[in-house]
Amino acid sequence: MTTQSTSNVRTIFPLSGGDAQIEHPPASEHVSLRRWVALWGAMLGAFMAVLDIQITNSSLPDILGSLGATLDEGSWVSTSYLVAEIIVIPLTAWLGSVFGTRRYLLTNTVLFLLSSIACAFAWNLGSMIAFRMLQGFTGGVLIPMAFTLVLKLLPPAQRPLGFGLFGITATFAPAIGPTIGGWLTDNYGWPAIFYLNLIPGAMMLAAIGWGLDAEKPKLSLLRRGDWWGIATMVIGLGSFIVFLEEGNQNDWFNSRMITTLGVTAAVFLVTCVVIELKHREPFINLRLLTRRNFGFGAVVSMAFGFGMYGATYLLPMYLAQVQGYNAQEIGWTIMWSGAPQLLMMPIAAGLLRKFDARWLLTVGLGFFAASCFMNSTMTNLTAYDQLKLAQLIRAIGMPLTIVPLTALATGGIESEQTGSASALFNMLRNLGGSIGIALLATQLDLREKFHSVRLGESVSAFSAATQERLDGLTQHFIQLGADGVTASRQALAALSSIVRREAYVMSYGDCFFIVGVVIAAMIVFVWFCKPSKGAVLVH
Repeated sequence: MTTQSTSNVRTIFPLSGGDAQIEHPPASEHVSLRRWVALWGAMLGAFMAVLDIQITNSSLPDILGSLGATLDEGSWVSTSYLVAEIIVIPLTAWLGSVFGTRRYLLTNTVLFLLSSIACAFAWNLGSMIAFRMLQGFTGGVLIPMAFTLVLKLLPPAQRPLGFGLFGITATFAPAIGPTIGGWLTDNYGWPAIFYLNLIPGAMMLAAIGWGLDAEKPKLSLLRRGDWWGIATMVIGLGSFIVFLEEGNQNDWFNSRMITTLGVTAAVFLVTCVVIELKHREPFINLRLLTRRNFGFGAVVSMAFGFGMYGATYLLPMYLAQVQGYNAQEIGWTIMWSGAPQLLMMPIAAGLLRKFDARWLLTVGLGFFAASCFMNSTMTNLTAYDQLKLAQLIRAIGMPLTIVPLTALATGGIESEQTGSASALFNMLRNLGGSIGIALLATQLDLREKFHSVRLGESVSAFSAATQERLDGLTQHFIQLGADGVTASRQALAALSSIVRREAYVMSYGDCFFIVGVVIAAMIVFVWFCKPSKGAVLVH
């Protein structure tokens, strides 16, 4: 018979704040139906919150058309949600300890559902942004609290399964967000993407209400709160996310607003770091980043966010811009990287019980990087059928990354430090996603201009091949009924469009190559970590 050590059974998602102790159930403890129901309800909440990051992307043109807003203004529909979510994640552990897990979860779930309904009834862009921000503030709570319940409700022997369940919310939800959003918008209109939360939200309320015991609030913690640290974090982190999300659109430091946001972020984040290092009871312990496994694991987590959200950003853009796919067609294409994860997550959790997490993580990162390198060779003919294999490989790699990464990074974290670890780990992953999207959007523009110039130099009016192509296009338009002069102009415009299309295809390939290099480089950091066989040690 085997016994399992709780010393390596640490997770990053606490029940309570920095000074709270979490009771670990014995490995042999039977998991009651109430616990499973509560855990299932919490996972539904995390799934909804992550899904709502991406679900508006494919529906954005319809939303903006209804609200009378431009595409440039519409970026705030996603930015407002992301800013609020990233800000609230570091505060969740502390606020959960103040108000109690059950009460805190139920309250935020109700507010999340109400804000979802409000989004469906938004009457202009300003109201939509305000409601999306409230959605982010409440949805951001649901993500770390789901993993909190894995630690609280499951014995060590079953926590790898908990890692797998949480992995589904972290990687599967972003992958299928555009699919669900596109299908609902095309068939029922864009408000349906917000009504979608009501059924799982009601199920979550019932599951949490029945499955968790009530806890007494600890309102006295509010008097000892690290309020200056919290204030500087909110201002600094909020400014930084807006700086990233809006920087490329506003030409970065050529914009006074972006420059101001960058300076504000730098000043307040540095101030926050100083406060947290000096405060007796910081709301987040930054010194955890100096620990070997957690520090390197946080770097890999940030890069994983860069790759996951970056790939989810690039592929829909390519399909819409180059292939002319509508929202539903984009969704069905991306589904190939989402649906197989439902099968892979329990497999990853099972493998975690038997193998060193570093080996699993190496394989997962390798598969993820390989899928990006495959996408880097796309041509203008690469579409649904040609993308299946790369998508399937990515669907294998992502679960084999997120599940062992969580176990490797959090092994050895004391229960009183899990609040800070949770905040840092989740915040850095989402922050990596924001940085990835911002950098890739900028790189996409720069590489498109570069390739357009290079291709334009090759397409010379004195080139025989160019003249032959123009003659062929001219004859084509004449056959369609145009006169000679008009057909000649149409031929030049068509050739210019072809050059622009090829420049975009090459720039998307360059961006996928960058993502692949970043993900592959993380394998080095994995092997700086100490060995770990998943979440438990078997004697």
